[in-house]
Amino acid sequence: MQLQAALGSEAADLAVLFVSPHHASSFARLPGMVRDAFPRAVVIGCSGGGVIGGGHEVEARPAISLSVAFLPDVVMEPFWMAADEIPADAAAWQTRFGRDATRHFLLLPDPFSCDAEEVVADLDEAFPTGRKVGGLASGGSRPGSNGLFLGGVLKRSGLVGVALAGAVAIDTLVAQGCRPIGHPMIVTRADGHVIEELDHKRPLDMLKGLYESLPAPEQELFRGALFVGLEMKQELEYHGGELLARNLVGVDPKKGGIAVGAEVAPWQVVQFMLRDAAAAASNLARLLDAHVATGAPAPAGALLFSCLGRGKGLFGKDDHDTDLLRARLGPVPLGGFFCNGEIGPIGGATYVHGYTSAFALVRAP
Repeated sequence: MQLQAALGSEAADLAVLFVSPHHASSFARLPGMVRDAFPRAVVIGCSGGGVIGGGHEVEARPAISLSVAFLPDVVMEPFWMAADEIPADAAAWQTRFGRDATRHFLLLPDPFSCDAEEVVADLDEAFPTGRKVGGLASGGSRPGSNGLFLGGVLKRSGLVGVALAGAVAIDTLVAQGCRPIGHPMIVTRADGHVIEELDHKRPLDMLKGLYESLPAPEQELFRGALFVGLEMKQELEYHGGELLARNLVGVDPKKGGIAVGAEVAPWQVVQFMLRDAAAAASNLARLLDAHVATGAPAPAGALLFSCLGRGKGLFGKDDHDTDLLRARLGPVPLGGFFCNGEIGPIGGATYVHGYTSAFALVRAP
Protein backbone atom coordinates (compact mmCIF):
# COMPACT_ATOMS: atom_id res chain seq x y z
CA MET A 1 0.00 0.00 0.00
CA GLN A 2 2.85 2.43 0.81
CA LEU A 3 4.52 1.74 -2.54
CA GLN A 4 1.25 2.15 -4.41
CA ALA A 5 0.64 5.47 -2.64
CA ALA A 6 4.18 6.68 -3.36
CA LEU A 7 3.82 5.98 -7.08
CA GLY A 8 0.58 7.93 -7.27
CA SER A 9 -0.89 7.76 -10.74
CA GLU A 10 2.23 6.15 -12.21
CA ALA A 11 2.08 2.42 -12.77
CA ALA A 12 5.18 0.43 -11.81
CA ASP A 13 7.12 -1.16 -14.66
CA LEU A 14 9.47 -3.30 -12.55
CA ALA A 15 9.00 -4.94 -9.14
CA VAL A 16 11.94 -6.66 -7.44
CA LEU A 17 11.07 -9.02 -4.58
CA PHE A 18 13.41 -10.59 -2.02
CA VAL A 19 12.10 -12.89 0.71
CA SER A 20 13.82 -14.48 3.70
CA PRO A 21 13.58 -18.29 4.14
CA HIS A 22 11.32 -17.77 7.15
CA HIS A 23 8.54 -17.25 4.59
CA ALA A 24 9.33 -20.39 2.58
CA SER A 25 5.78 -21.67 2.96
CA SER A 26 4.60 -18.53 1.14
CA PHE A 27 7.15 -18.54 -1.70
CA ALA A 28 4.53 -19.74 -4.19
CA ARG A 29 2.00 -17.11 -3.11
CA LEU A 30 4.04 -13.90 -2.69
CA PRO A 31 5.05 -13.20 -6.30
CA GLY A 32 1.42 -13.52 -7.38
CA MET A 33 0.41 -10.98 -4.73
CA VAL A 34 2.99 -8.54 -6.09
CA ARG A 35 1.80 -9.14 -9.66
CA ASP A 36 -1.77 -8.47 -8.58
CA ALA A 37 -0.78 -5.23 -6.84
CA PHE A 38 1.29 -4.04 -9.83
CA PRO A 39 -0.30 -5.74 -12.85
CA ARG A 40 1.78 -3.88 -15.45
CA ALA A 41 5.11 -4.59 -13.78
CA VAL A 42 7.72 -7.20 -14.57
CA VAL A 43 8.02 -9.10 -11.27
CA ILE A 44 11.37 -10.71 -10.52
CA GLY A 45 13.15 -11.81 -7.35
CA CYS A 46 14.45 -14.64 -5.22
CA SER A 47 14.95 -15.91 -1.70
CA GLY A 48 17.72 -14.43 0.42
CA GLY A 49 19.40 -15.36 3.68
CA GLY A 50 18.88 -11.70 4.58
CA VAL A 51 17.04 -8.91 2.81
CA ILE A 52 17.65 -5.19 2.37
CA GLY A 53 15.10 -2.42 2.04
CA GLY A 54 13.73 0.75 3.59
CA GLY A 55 17.18 1.76 4.80
CA HIS A 56 17.75 -1.48 6.74
CA GLU A 57 19.62 -4.76 6.36
CA VAL A 58 17.65 -7.54 8.02
CA GLU A 59 19.59 -10.73 8.75
CA ALA A 60 18.47 -13.97 10.41
CA ARG A 61 14.98 -12.58 10.92
CA PRO A 62 11.73 -12.81 8.90
CA ALA A 63 11.67 -10.09 6.25
CA ILE A 64 10.41 -9.19 2.80
CA SER A 65 11.84 -6.48 0.56
CA LEU A 66 9.94 -5.08 -2.42
CA SER A 67 11.33 -2.37 -4.70
CA VAL A 68 9.34 -0.97 -7.61
CA ALA A 69 10.37 1.33 -10.43
CA PHE A 70 8.73 3.45 -13.09
CA LEU A 71 10.89 3.03 -16.22
CA PRO A 72 9.48 4.95 -19.17
CA ASP A 73 11.04 4.18 -22.56
CA VAL A 74 12.80 1.09 -21.20
CA VAL A 75 12.26 -2.24 -22.93
CA MET A 76 12.39 -5.17 -20.51
CA GLU A 77 12.55 -8.86 -21.38
CA PRO A 78 12.08 -11.07 -18.31
CA PHE A 79 13.18 -14.69 -18.50
CA TRP A 80 13.49 -17.94 -16.62
CA MET A 81 15.84 -20.60 -17.93
CA ALA A 82 16.16 -24.13 -16.66
CA ALA A 83 19.75 -25.31 -16.29
CA ASP A 84 19.66 -27.14 -19.62
CA GLU A 85 18.07 -24.15 -21.40
CA ILE A 86 20.76 -21.56 -20.62
CA PRO A 87 22.46 -20.40 -23.86
CA ALA A 88 25.72 -22.24 -24.40
CA ASP A 89 27.79 -19.30 -25.71
CA ALA A 90 27.74 -15.62 -26.62
CA ALA A 91 26.22 -16.24 -30.04
CA ALA A 92 23.32 -18.12 -28.46
CA TRP A 93 22.68 -15.22 -26.05
CA GLN A 94 22.61 -12.84 -29.03
CA THR A 95 20.16 -15.10 -30.82
CA ARG A 96 17.93 -14.90 -27.74
CA PHE A 97 18.20 -11.15 -27.01
CA GLY A 98 19.56 -9.51 -30.16
CA ARG A 99 22.88 -7.79 -30.79
CA ASP A 100 22.50 -4.52 -28.87
CA ALA A 101 25.89 -4.35 -27.12
CA THR A 102 24.56 -1.92 -24.50
CA ARG A 103 21.83 -4.23 -23.18
CA HIS A 104 21.88 -4.55 -19.35
CA PHE A 105 21.04 -7.68 -17.35
CA LEU A 106 19.73 -8.20 -13.82
CA LEU A 107 20.61 -11.80 -12.96
CA LEU A 108 19.38 -14.01 -10.09
CA PRO A 109 20.79 -17.54 -10.49
CA ASP A 110 20.21 -20.55 -8.28
CA PRO A 111 23.67 -21.58 -7.00
CA PHE A 112 22.89 -25.30 -7.06
CA SER A 113 21.82 -25.52 -10.69
CA CYS A 114 23.31 -22.61 -12.65
CA ASP A 115 26.96 -21.97 -13.57
CA ALA A 116 26.82 -18.21 -12.98
CA GLU A 117 30.48 -17.65 -13.89
CA GLU A 118 29.93 -19.14 -17.34
CA VAL A 119 26.75 -17.07 -17.79
CA VAL A 120 28.43 -13.73 -17.06
CA ALA A 121 31.46 -14.55 -19.19
CA ASP A 122 29.21 -15.31 -22.18
CA LEU A 123 27.09 -12.21 -21.56
CA ASP A 124 30.22 -10.03 -21.44
CA GLU A 125 31.22 -11.34 -24.84
CA ALA A 126 27.73 -10.94 -26.28
CA PHE A 127 26.93 -7.51 -24.77
CA PRO A 128 30.31 -5.94 -24.01
CA THR A 129 29.16 -2.45 -23.00
CA GLY A 130 26.09 -3.49 -21.02
CA ARG A 131 26.06 -3.95 -17.26
CA LYS A 132 25.48 -7.35 -15.65
CA VAL A 133 24.54 -7.21 -11.97
CA GLY A 134 22.78 -9.43 -9.48
CA GLY A 135 23.30 -12.14 -6.91
CA LEU A 136 22.96 -15.86 -6.37
CA ALA A 137 19.83 -16.87 -4.47
CA SER A 138 20.40 -17.85 -0.86
CA GLY A 139 18.60 -19.06 2.23
CA GLY A 140 18.33 -22.67 1.07
CA SER A 141 20.82 -25.37 2.04
CA ARG A 142 20.14 -27.95 -0.67
CA PRO A 143 19.04 -28.13 -4.32
CA GLY A 144 15.43 -27.07 -4.73
CA SER A 145 15.24 -25.13 -1.46
CA ASN A 146 15.84 -21.64 -2.87
CA GLY A 147 13.05 -19.68 -4.50
CA LEU A 148 13.29 -17.84 -7.83
CA PHE A 149 10.37 -15.55 -8.72
CA LEU A 150 9.22 -14.45 -12.16
CA GLY A 151 5.81 -12.95 -12.80
CA GLY A 152 3.48 -14.70 -10.41
CA VAL A 153 5.41 -17.98 -10.60
CA LEU A 154 7.83 -19.73 -8.26
CA LYS A 155 10.79 -21.61 -9.74
CA ARG A 156 13.22 -23.79 -7.79
CA SER A 157 16.23 -23.96 -10.11
CA GLY A 158 17.97 -22.37 -13.05
CA LEU A 159 18.21 -18.64 -13.69
CA VAL A 160 15.74 -15.77 -13.58
CA GLY A 161 16.62 -12.38 -14.96
CA VAL A 162 15.54 -9.39 -16.93
CA ALA A 163 17.24 -7.76 -19.90
CA LEU A 164 16.89 -3.97 -20.12
CA ALA A 165 17.43 -1.70 -23.10
CA GLY A 166 16.59 1.90 -23.87
CA ALA A 167 16.46 4.94 -21.59
CA VAL A 168 18.23 3.53 -18.53
CA ALA A 169 21.79 3.73 -17.24
CA ILE A 170 23.30 1.55 -14.52
CA ASP A 171 26.41 2.58 -12.59
CA THR A 172 28.07 -0.23 -10.67
CA LEU A 173 30.26 -0.37 -7.58
CA VAL A 174 31.81 -3.58 -6.26
CA ALA A 175 33.25 -3.23 -2.76
CA GLN A 176 35.44 -6.25 -2.09
CA GLY A 177 36.44 -5.43 1.45
CA CYS A 178 40.14 -6.20 1.11
CA ARG A 179 43.27 -4.09 1.36
CA PRO A 180 46.60 -4.83 -0.32
CA ILE A 181 49.67 -5.79 1.71
CA GLY A 182 53.23 -6.03 0.53
CA HIS A 183 53.88 -4.86 -3.02
CA PRO A 184 52.59 -5.77 -6.49
CA MET A 185 54.35 -8.70 -8.16
CA ILE A 186 54.49 -10.17 -11.65
CA VAL A 187 53.45 -13.76 -12.33
CA THR A 188 56.50 -15.14 -14.13
CA ARG A 189 55.21 -18.71 -14.37
CA ALA A 190 51.71 -20.12 -14.02
CA ASP A 191 49.66 -23.17 -14.90
CA GLY A 192 45.89 -22.70 -14.80
CA HIS A 193 44.95 -21.78 -11.24
CA VAL A 194 48.48 -22.37 -9.91
CA ILE A 195 51.04 -19.59 -9.57
CA GLU A 196 54.44 -21.24 -9.85
CA GLU A 197 56.64 -18.13 -9.76
CA LEU A 198 56.27 -14.53 -8.63
CA ASP A 199 59.05 -12.18 -9.74
CA HIS A 200 61.00 -15.37 -10.62
CA LYS A 201 60.75 -16.59 -7.01
CA ARG A 202 58.74 -19.29 -5.24
CA PRO A 203 55.40 -17.80 -4.12
CA LEU A 204 55.45 -19.74 -0.86
CA ASP A 205 58.82 -18.23 0.05
CA MET A 206 57.47 -14.75 -0.68
CA LEU A 207 54.41 -15.46 1.48
CA LYS A 208 56.62 -16.51 4.38
CA GLY A 209 58.71 -13.35 4.07
CA LEU A 210 55.61 -11.19 3.90
CA TYR A 211 54.13 -12.83 7.00
CA GLU A 212 57.30 -12.21 9.00
CA SER A 213 57.29 -8.53 8.01
CA LEU A 214 53.78 -7.87 9.35
CA PRO A 215 52.84 -6.67 12.85
CA ALA A 216 51.12 -9.16 15.14
CA PRO A 217 47.51 -8.03 14.44
CA GLU A 218 48.02 -8.42 10.70
CA GLN A 219 49.71 -11.78 11.18
CA GLU A 220 46.53 -12.94 12.89
CA LEU A 221 44.46 -11.81 9.90
CA PHE A 222 47.00 -13.40 7.57
CA ARG A 223 46.22 -16.83 9.05
CA GLY A 224 42.51 -16.64 8.33
CA ALA A 225 41.71 -13.75 5.98
CA LEU A 226 44.36 -13.85 3.26
CA PHE A 227 43.34 -13.34 -0.36
CA VAL A 228 45.11 -12.90 -3.68
CA GLY A 229 44.35 -9.77 -5.70
CA LEU A 230 44.60 -10.12 -9.49
CA GLU A 231 44.96 -7.12 -11.81
CA MET A 232 42.36 -7.71 -14.51
CA LYS A 233 43.07 -4.86 -16.93
CA GLN A 234 44.63 -5.99 -20.18
CA GLU A 235 47.70 -3.77 -20.01
CA LEU A 236 51.42 -4.44 -19.86
CA GLU A 237 52.00 -1.66 -17.35
CA TYR A 238 50.48 -1.82 -13.87
CA HIS A 239 48.58 1.33 -12.89
CA GLY A 240 47.17 0.25 -9.51
CA GLY A 241 43.62 -0.37 -10.67
CA GLU A 242 40.99 -2.44 -8.89
CA LEU A 243 42.19 -5.93 -7.99
CA LEU A 244 39.94 -8.94 -8.31
CA ALA A 245 40.05 -10.61 -4.87
CA ARG A 246 40.17 -14.39 -5.01
CA ASN A 247 40.66 -17.08 -2.36
CA LEU A 248 44.01 -18.69 -1.76
CA VAL A 249 42.89 -22.30 -2.12
CA GLY A 250 46.07 -24.31 -1.61
CA VAL A 251 49.85 -24.45 -1.42
CA ASP A 252 52.46 -26.90 -2.68
CA PRO A 253 55.14 -27.12 0.06
CA LYS A 254 57.46 -29.12 -2.20
CA LYS A 255 57.41 -26.87 -5.29
CA GLY A 256 56.50 -23.66 -3.46
CA GLY A 257 53.52 -22.82 -5.66
CA ILE A 258 50.12 -21.49 -4.61
CA ALA A 259 46.67 -22.16 -6.06
CA VAL A 260 44.07 -19.39 -6.30
CA GLY A 261 40.39 -19.34 -7.15
CA ALA A 262 40.83 -18.02 -10.70
CA GLU A 263 42.80 -18.67 -13.86
CA VAL A 264 46.16 -16.87 -13.76
CA ALA A 265 48.28 -15.85 -16.74
CA PRO A 266 52.00 -15.12 -17.06
CA TRP A 267 52.88 -11.42 -16.70
CA GLN A 268 49.70 -10.74 -14.76
CA VAL A 269 50.12 -8.46 -11.74
CA VAL A 270 49.11 -9.88 -8.35
CA GLN A 271 49.20 -8.63 -4.80
CA PHE A 272 48.31 -10.31 -1.53
CA MET A 273 45.37 -8.85 0.38
CA LEU A 274 43.81 -9.00 3.84
CA ARG A 275 40.11 -8.77 4.61
CA ASP A 276 38.65 -7.21 7.75
CA ALA A 277 35.92 -4.80 8.76
CA ALA A 278 38.15 -1.73 8.58
CA ALA A 279 39.32 -2.64 5.07
CA ALA A 280 35.74 -3.32 3.96
CA ALA A 281 34.50 0.01 5.31
CA SER A 282 37.31 2.06 3.79
CA ASN A 283 37.04 0.27 0.45
CA LEU A 284 33.33 1.04 0.13
CA ALA A 285 33.81 4.65 1.29
CA ARG A 286 36.56 5.15 -1.28
CA LEU A 287 34.42 3.73 -4.10
CA LEU A 288 31.46 5.91 -3.16
CA ASP A 289 33.63 9.03 -2.93
CA ALA A 290 35.20 8.25 -6.30
CA HIS A 291 31.75 7.80 -7.81
CA VAL A 292 30.59 11.17 -6.46
CA ALA A 293 33.78 12.79 -7.78
CA THR A 294 32.93 11.70 -11.34
CA GLY A 295 29.94 14.03 -11.27
CA ALA A 296 27.59 11.23 -12.31
CA PRO A 297 23.90 12.10 -11.91
CA ALA A 298 22.32 10.96 -8.67
CA PRO A 299 20.66 7.55 -8.94
CA ALA A 300 16.89 7.37 -8.87
CA GLY A 301 17.19 4.06 -7.02
CA ALA A 302 19.61 1.28 -6.28
CA LEU A 303 19.92 -2.44 -5.69
CA LEU A 304 22.47 -3.95 -3.30
CA PHE A 305 23.74 -7.51 -3.59
CA SER A 306 25.77 -8.24 -0.46
CA CYS A 307 27.57 -11.37 0.66
CA LEU A 308 26.19 -13.44 3.50
CA GLY A 309 29.65 -12.96 5.06
CA ARG A 310 29.27 -9.18 5.35
CA GLY A 311 26.56 -7.44 7.34
CA LYS A 312 26.55 -7.54 11.11
CA GLY A 313 28.85 -10.55 11.24
CA LEU A 314 31.66 -8.51 9.71
CA PHE A 315 30.95 -4.98 10.93
CA GLY A 316 29.40 -5.72 14.33
CA LYS A 317 26.41 -3.48 13.54
CA ASP A 318 23.34 -3.48 11.37
CA ASP A 319 22.94 -1.41 8.19
CA HIS A 320 26.62 -0.60 7.67
CA ASP A 321 26.66 -0.58 3.86
CA THR A 322 23.19 0.92 3.60
CA ASP A 323 24.07 3.76 5.97
CA LEU A 324 27.34 4.48 4.14
CA LEU A 325 25.59 4.63 0.77
CA ARG A 326 23.03 7.12 2.07
CA ALA A 327 25.70 9.20 3.81
CA ARG A 328 27.56 9.63 0.51
CA LEU A 329 24.71 9.68 -2.05
CA GLY A 330 21.70 10.85 -0.05
CA PRO A 331 18.40 9.05 0.67
CA VAL A 332 18.48 6.79 -2.40
CA PRO A 333 15.67 4.18 -2.44
CA LEU A 334 17.51 0.89 -1.95
CA GLY A 335 16.51 -2.77 -2.04
CA GLY A 336 18.51 -5.96 -2.15
CA PHE A 337 19.51 -9.15 -0.39
CA PHE A 338 22.39 -11.15 1.07
CA CYS A 339 23.68 -13.53 -1.59
CA ASN A 340 25.56 -16.77 -2.12
CA GLY A 341 27.70 -14.85 -4.62
CA GLU A 342 27.55 -11.32 -6.00
CA ILE A 343 27.63 -10.38 -9.68
CA GLY A 344 29.34 -7.19 -10.83
CA PRO A 345 32.22 -5.80 -12.91
CA ILE A 346 35.84 -5.31 -11.93
CA GLY A 347 38.44 -3.99 -14.37
CA GLY A 348 36.03 -3.97 -17.29
CA ALA A 349 34.78 -7.56 -16.98
CA THR A 350 31.99 -9.15 -14.95
CA TYR A 351 32.66 -11.75 -12.25
CA VAL A 352 30.91 -13.71 -9.55
CA HIS A 353 32.40 -12.49 -6.28
CA GLY A 354 32.43 -13.52 -2.65
CA TYR A 355 32.56 -11.33 0.48
CA THR A 356 31.57 -8.25 -1.54
CA SER A 357 28.79 -5.71 -1.81
CA ALA A 358 27.81 -5.04 -5.42
CA PHE A 359 25.67 -1.94 -6.02
CA ALA A 360 23.58 -1.20 -9.10
CA LEU A 361 22.83 2.54 -9.20
CA VAL A 362 19.97 3.12 -11.62
CA ARG A 363 19.43 6.48 -13.29
CA ALA A 364 18.30 8.14 -16.49
CA PRO A 365 20.93 8.15 -19.27
